[in-house]
Amino acid sequence: MTLWGGPRYRHASMRPLLLSILAAVTLALAGCGADFDTDQMRLCRQAIPPLNPPNARIEIERTTKGPVPRALRLLYRVQLGDGLSRHRSIDCLFASEGTGPSRGAMIGIASDGRPMADASFYLLRRFYLEDRASPPPDPAEPAAETLPSIPAGLAYGLQQGLSALPSAAIYGMLAAAYALVYGLTGRIILSFGEFAALGALASVVGVALLLSLTISTPLSGLAVAFAVAIAVCALHGFAMGRFVLRHLERATGQQLLIATIGLAIAMSEYLRLAQGPELRWLPPVFNTPIPLAHTGNFVVTLNPLALALAAIGLGATLAVVMLIRRTAYGRAWRAVSDDAKTAALFGVDARAVHDVAVIIACVCCGIAGVIVTAIYGGMGFAGGFSLGLKALVAAVLGGIGSVSGAALGGLCIAAFEAIWSATLPIEQRDLAVYSLLAIVLIWRPGGFFGDGELTPRRV
Repeated sequence: MTLWGGPRYRHASMRPLLLSILAAVTLALAGCGADFDTDQMRLCRQAIPPLNPPNARIEIERTTKGPVPRALRLLYRVQLGDGLSRHRSIDCLFASEGTGPSRGAMIGIASDGRPMADASFYLLRRFYLEDRASPPPDPAEPAAETLPSIPAGLAYGLQQGLSALPSAAIYGMLAAAYALVYGLTGRIILSFGEFAALGALASVVGVALLLSLTISTPLSGLAVAFAVAIAVCALHGFAMGRFVLRHLERATGQQLLIATIGLAIAMSEYLRLAQGPELRWLPPVFNTPIPLAHTGNFVVTLNPLALALAAIGLGATLAVVMLIRRTAYGRAWRAVSDDAKTAALFGVDARAVHDVAVIIACVCCGIAGVIVTAIYGGMGFAGGFSLGLKALVAAVLGGIGSVSGAALGGLCIAAFEAIWSATLPIEQRDLAVYSLLAIVLIWRPGGFFGDGELTPRRV
C-alpha cells in the first residue's frame, strides 16, 4: 500500500479543482453589472453639500443612471432649518473606463438638470473634492452620535486590527508557499513575490476580458480574477518546476538561490513587457465603509471587500495547512520531507510530490496577488520583490520548514506591522521588519514555531 496512490489519486484530486473552475465560470456568466464603482458614487455624493445651503440635512433617496452614457444620477432630499424639504437631483458625468489611476474621473456635474459651468466645476473639484486635508463629508454616512461609543484606545486598536486582516492573509499565503518548497528541498525560492505580481496582472487581464463581453458584475469580476490568476500562476509554476527546478535537483543551495534570483529578475522584466509602462488597475467594488463604533469624531469602519478577501486568503491558507496534515498528498509530502529515499521505497514519487508542491505554492502566490490588487487597486511589475521579502521574513519567523508555522509567522508579521504603524513612525516600518529577520536568524534560526536549530530539521 503506497502513501500516494498514483494515477487514481491524481484523478480524484483534480475533481474539486475542476468543480471550482466550473463554479467560477458559471458565476462569471451571471447577469449584467453595475456601471459605477463605489468610489465614483461616493465622489458624486460628496459633491452634493456645496450645492445646498449650509447646515441643510441631506438624505440620499435613490441611485440610478443619468440621461447620457457614463452619467450617474443621485436623487436626494434636502431638509432646511425651517422644516421645509425639497427633492433634488445631481448628475455626475465620468470619463470612460481606463486602466490607470485616473480611470473614470469625474468630468462634469449637472444639478437639477442644469449643467454646471466649467469654471465652477473646476473650482469645486480642485478646491473642495481634491485639495483638502481630510475627505469632504459624505451625506450617506451615518452620524457618529448614532453609533456605539467605545474608549479611544480600543477604537484605534480595533481599526488597526481590521486593517491588518488583508495583510495577514497575504503574508500567510506567501509564507506557506515558501514553506511548501523548503520543507521538501531545504532550499528557498526567491521568485514567489514575482508570482504574486503575475497573479495581480492576470487578474486585471481577466477582468478586462470580462468587461469586453459586457456581462460583468462585481462578483463575477472577482470570480474571474481569481480563476484567471490561479490558472496562469499554476501554469507558470509548472513551467518553473519542470524546466528550472528539476534541472537544479543536485545543485547546492547557493546555486539554487542565485538561479531563482535570476528567475525573479527575468519574471519582473517579463511582467514589465506584458504590462507596459503604466499600471493596470481594478475598479473598486464593495468597499463602502460600514461604521461600527466611534470615539469622539473618530469612527471605526469596516471595509466589506477587505474582510471578504481576508477571509478567502486565510481560508485558503488554512486549506493548505489541512492539505498537508489530513490528506494522502500531505502524508506523501511529510514522508518526502523526512526521508525522500525511504519514502521512495514505499512507492512515493518524490518528483511528483515536489512538482505538485511548486504548483500549489504558485497558486497561493496568485491568490495573494489578487487580494493585493482588489484591495489596493493595482500592483506594479516590481511590487513583488518587497512583498516576497516580507513573506520570507514571516516564513523564517514562524519556522520555514513547517507550513503551519510559516502561516502563523505571516499573522505575526501583519500584527507587527499594525502595531508599529499605530505607535511608531510608519516610514521606518519596513526597516523594522527586515531587522526582525536578522534578529530571528541570530537567536533562533529555526523560527519561533520550529526547532531552535536549522539542523537537524524536523518538519
